[in-house]
Amino acid sequence: MTAVIDLDHVSVTRGGRLVLDDVSLTLAAGERLALIGANGAGKSTLLRTIVGLEKASGTVAVLGERCSSEADFRHIRGRVAYLFQDPDDQLFCPTVMEDVIFGPLNQGLRRQEALALGHALLRDLGLFHLADRVTHHLSGGEKRLVSLAAILAMRPQVLLLDEPTNTLDESHLGIMLDILSRQSAAMIVVSHDLPILQRLTERAVILRDGHLTAGALHRHPQWIDQVHLHDLR
Repeated sequence: MTAVIDLDHVSVTRGGRLVLDDVSLTLAAGERLALIGANGAGKSTLLRTIVGLEKASGTVAVLGERCSSEADFRHIRGRVAYLFQDPDDQLFCPTVMEDVIFGPLNQGLRRQEALALGHALLRDLGLFHLADRVTHHLSGGEKRLVSLAAILAMRPQVLLLDEPTNTLDESHLGIMLDILSRQSAAMIVVSHDLPILQRLTERAVILRDGHLTAGALHRHPQWIDQVHLHDLR
């Protein structure tokens, strides 16, 4: 299958610490990958590296294009969409609709085309009732869903999702999982919630001490149904 993400011997150093150490990773078109690791292991750094927000050595190839300069990464952003861990880092327009159409407008759509796309997307996601809401008046769960809608509006080929279900209540969690399960884009999902990862992904890698190793998510029959992670080193 065609690789949409290809990291080859990538390293990132921050504050004298080697956060990513000679990391290689390939993500195929349409593949869903769980990225697992302890707090501070560098999972967000790896996602940020893919979209050019971290200075890295090694080779980063995205959608078949080798990316090294800011211009290279600017060219692929939008097609590779990054959902930040904190929605307040992602939402900055006055209303939900303005946030949703911001990306399509920057991709060259005329305003009427972008509005039509925004209306259709919010209806499809069950979020149309939020269209005219002031963004900073939304609840935390609503902000997270609107952040997802804003990146989906750019019709990306790859989704980089940093703790997408964190802090969501049951209602918003169900909506988020329904939306993500319907996407055809390739995904890298960062989460500490193993049952969520088992539902959304098909392969797992573990980031530990700057290195990636293969992992596997599966269930053990117990008194309580529980998902476990196994290191495949």
